[in-house]
Amino acid sequence: MKLIKNIILALSLIGANSINAQQKPIKYESFKIEGGEFKFNGQAVKLHSGEIHYARIPHDYWRHRLKMVKAMGLNTIATYVFWNYHEIAPGKWDFQTGNRNLAEFLKIAKEEGLMVILRPGPYVCAEWEFGGYPWFLQNDKDMKIREYNTPFLNSTKAYFTELYKVVKPYLIVNGGPIVMVQGENEFGSFVSQREDIKLEDHKKYSSSVFDQLKEAGFKGMEFFTSDGDWLFEGGALPGALPTANGDEDPDNIKKEVKKFHNGEGPFMVAEYYPGWLDHWAEPFPLKAAERVKSHIEKFMNNDISFNIYMVHGGTNFGFTSGANYDKTHDIQPSMTSYDYDAPITEAGWETEKYLKLRELLKTPSTPPIPAKIPVIQIQGIKLSQAIDLENVKNNVKPVINDNPLTFEQLNQGHGYVWYSKNFNQPIKGALKLDGLRDYAIVYVNGEKVGELNRYYKKYECEVNIPFNGKLDILVENMGRINYGAAINKNTKGIISPVFINDRKITGDWEMYGLPFEKAPVIDAKQKSDLKENRPTIYKGNFNVSKVGDTFLDMRPFGKGIVFVNGINLGRYWSVGPQQTLYLPGCYLKKDNNEIIIIEQKNNKIIKELNTLAEPILDKLNPENGLN
Repeated sequence: MKLIKNIILALSLIGANSINAQQKPIKYESFKIEGGEFKFNGQAVKLHSGEIHYARIPHDYWRHRLKMVKAMGLNTIATYVFWNYHEIAPGKWDFQTGNRNLAEFLKIAKEEGLMVILRPGPYVCAEWEFGGYPWFLQNDKDMKIREYNTPFLNSTKAYFTELYKVVKPYLIVNGGPIVMVQGENEFGSFVSQREDIKLEDHKKYSSSVFDQLKEAGFKGMEFFTSDGDWLFEGGALPGALPTANGDEDPDNIKKEVKKFHNGEGPFMVAEYYPGWLDHWAEPFPLKAAERVKSHIEKFMNNDISFNIYMVHGGTNFGFTSGANYDKTHDIQPSMTSYDYDAPITEAGWETEKYLKLRELLKTPSTPPIPAKIPVIQIQGIKLSQAIDLENVKNNVKPVINDNPLTFEQLNQGHGYVWYSKNFNQPIKGALKLDGLRDYAIVYVNGEKVGELNRYYKKYECEVNIPFNGKLDILVENMGRINYGAAINKNTKGIISPVFINDRKITGDWEMYGLPFEKAPVIDAKQKSDLKENRPTIYKGNFNVSKVGDTFLDMRPFGKGIVFVNGINLGRYWSVGPQQTLYLPGCYLKKDNNEIIIIEQKNNKIIKELNTLAEPILDKLNPENGLN
């Protein structure tokens, strides 16, 4: 065993990790797939990669996280590009501000001596809102997403054109660190889910993605696909290396790749899972460190390159988290934390998994582990101001229509819509919202009468509306589905008629958009009489003696979102398992930090908030699901 380990170490020094040498800057001259091998600057190399998404990490921490990756012994990173993170409105692109500055992320990766695998989609999955698609694509009634369809392909072409302008200097053909480019993503899975579309039509679409990448300027790069290797029939394409997702059997990986790659390698697991994705209301999955180490060691011993998905998961800030679904739940929204039980935690800490992999991967040139970012605790943040959410809603001009309109019809992507209806006759019975997307609190004359939730398949509650009564329904978009055939049915809000006692309720529906693209401005003098079980906005200000990372303890709260200094930290929900929100120290300042909490349920009035030195990601409270 010792002899084998020494041989592996020697090979890594001249191959996989030679790129880690610190003596001089890495030259990015060429990267080719030749003779069944990856060749970097003409030399055979194994890609020891870790997935890390720039959009899920504060811009100020990019270098720290990339140094962590390098110090684990990896020579490559892989990153998705999220189309909807950059096309923020139709034809309006942002590749410059904050966490969207992709060029700077690539520049730092180059400075740290890492190779980069670019995964631009256009579909990415990734537990990301709508799998990376812009929500407004759904407003084009002629568009068929992820199909060979002219309106859709016109949109993807525009995206690739804009993307190329940004990444051009960072392609290996131009002396940059990007060595490979993926087209589409796990398309074999979609083929298996959409048997209503002929395989030849599926292939026509996926081939067009690669054609568009080349036309945009990526010609000359090495391309690849990634699928479960049992799905290569639908996902693999000529001219692109098929790579395996989720397979831990070297013999099977080699067998399947050879079938679709002229009988040879190179062989790569494009997604090896050291942990797993997390949904609200479901247990936090864990994977033992020793098991992960044994799988990576097996890949190394069998000349298989790998990409650890995720090496560092990060955070679904704002409204970026996506959702899945299954037979039990019509939607399974992903948590705000994308910790993934990865080797590097959400906050950038090394784990037992990290240390075991570093022990396996490191060479004499592997750099030391970077210092941990300071952590602080803040006690007793006073929530000195609170107003009913209706005060904000009353400042919004309503859209009036005979039937409820969807978020998309209201030209709104995320957040909440407040639906309101006045009745000039009494009515009582079962309120049915079969078209609810995704979560609603129902009020009659201002009093809460029920909660509806797509996760639990609960679409009705009893109402008793008096003469001249008012029905209010506060609807939340919990994140668009990012995987499966249902990705094509992703509108939000109330998407079909509302019924009470099987009577369709029409006429003069008022809709108030509350997208919360920015933190609501709460005037210092603004106050309202607070009531329990009413949606409430809390505001507080606080100072810190020193800046550092911390975790907001959201256990006293019910459901909602939090802004700190104008930055949306994401959603919280007391059902768990996530009970804290990560607050990066780079989002804080010493004096006069502002926190705004939009609390949807408000089962009790809350006066203060504390923070913790560690996250809570594994505490389920199923009793809070519909309370």
